[in-house]
Amino acid sequence: MSAAPRPVSLRGRDLLSAADLSLVEVELVFDRAAALKAEFRATRRHADRPLDGRTLAMLFQKPSLRTRVTFEAGMTQLGGHAVHLATSDVGVGTRESVADVARNLDRWVDGIMVRTFAHAIAEEIAGAATIPVINALTDLEHPCQALADVFTLRERFGRLDGLVVAFVGDGNNVFHSLALLGARTGLEIRLAHPAGHGPDSAIVARATAIAGGSGKVVLGTDPLAAVRGADVIYTDAWTSMGQEVDAERRRTDFAGFQVDRRLLSAAGRATLVMHCLPAHRGEEIASDVLDGPRSLVLEQAENRLHVQKGFLAESLGGP
Repeated sequence: MSAAPRPVSLRGRDLLSAADLSLVEVELVFDRAAALKAEFRATRRHADRPLDGRTLAMLFQKPSLRTRVTFEAGMTQLGGHAVHLATSDVGVGTRESVADVARNLDRWVDGIMVRTFAHAIAEEIAGAATIPVINALTDLEHPCQALADVFTLRERFGRLDGLVVAFVGDGNNVFHSLALLGARTGLEIRLAHPAGHGPDSAIVARATAIAGGSGKVVLGTDPLAAVRGADVIYTDAWTSMGQEVDAERRRTDFAGFQVDRRLLSAAGRATLVMHCLPAHRGEEIASDVLDGPRSLVLEQAENRLHVQKGFLAESLGGP
């Protein structure tokens, strides 16, 4: 007689990469997020507070609107507490070593969220701590954003396998995580990027290796070709935090890659638009598209709250 399958659990798990979760684990987070969202939409409260007594330390080396508010509000809504730690408060890697910061926090709190530049910092914190560590953005990946994005797609289309997402712009951290999670969940992720602004080849290889269902990653340099037949066009800022000195050169490099009505028309009459925000209106996206009837940007932003609560409840909750 075969043993019964073990129930899926994310208790104590890190989230450093969008590839860290199996398809079953992604579905677990999404199902929990959907239930939490429905309850919050109805009552603005949660009857069950699974993070009662839990504390999340939030390490910020990059500024944020969505990340800080959604994690802090999410912990509060689930009965827990969040502590905001700015660079001036901690000095990770300067005033104290990364490992020393992680080992101290490990003794005081139940989880660590980190928003930083070098991905190695998030990995070092996770290596030194025994509690869950969540990557809330590094220069390499943005897994929380990808989870919110793919959850938004599931919510809007009622399915994931076979959907086509055309990412127009930089092969950056947002694209990396979207490619990894999208490939896992059966999305076709296309990227149209200017020469010299493609993604990390190791990320593309990993996404290809983990692809399930119809999942795949397609790279190119022609925005019009990438968006034809796409269900969704996705874009992000041409200049990310830390690249400000190159902003003028990047605007030149990305000329012709703006998501505007012309590009949207080339995609199809039902194609929707996504952007992780903040947006540089008139650069990577036109205001009338960002604010238009086919825009999903506010749904994405709202779903950061619900998906992160789903993961927090599963990783920090329980006995």
